[in-house]
Amino acid sequence: MNSLYYGDNLDVLREHIADESVDLIYLDPPFNSKRDYNLLFISSKGHESEAQITAFEDSWHWGEQAEREFDELVHAPNTDVSEMMQALRRFLGENDMMAYLTMMANRLLQLHRVLKPTGSPYLHCDPTASHYLKIVLDGVFGKENYQNEIIWKRTTTHSDSKTWSRVADTIFFYTRSDRFTWNTPRDEHSE
Repeated sequence: MNSLYYGDNLDVLREHIADESVDLIYLDPPFNSKRDYNLLFISSKGHESEAQITAFEDSWHWGEQAEREFDELVHAPNTDVSEMMQALRRFLGENDMMAYLTMMANRLLQLHRVLKPTGSPYLHCDPTASHYLKIVLDGVFGKENYQNEIIWKRTTTHSDSKTWSRVADTIFFYTRSDRFTWNTPRDEHSE
């Protein structure tokens, strides 16, 4: 309670978070964008500095670590996710997307473990892998615990496409069981 952890969330979840101790999870994971995100520094006078460091690399590659994590998934007690991931590997092969999904599946299993039976996870993703993540979520949380797909639209488009611009992301809403907590939002209607 009231703690901030720094590091790989898989290690933090395994070492510091107790079973069935979390009510609500909002997960805004890497999107497998194949980009590096830099932390820019501002000079003492408020000007942009040449100094910057790579804050986060959002690139995943199949290698020894992905193979180890995949082996963990195959031997996990959750046989649904094990079968799902093996089918995805047969379909996708050993590539960057499969490495990303393997990384996500191991973390989702730990999030399932720490979530209370009345708890709910919300996973934010973009079209890069949302269709595959839905399948992984079904394997981890059970397709019967899928509640909704929330689509949110950006206020402006990106000019990052030669065809249709991506203007929306997805938030998948699942529950741990059918005994979940739901507080209906009540607000005045806008004009």
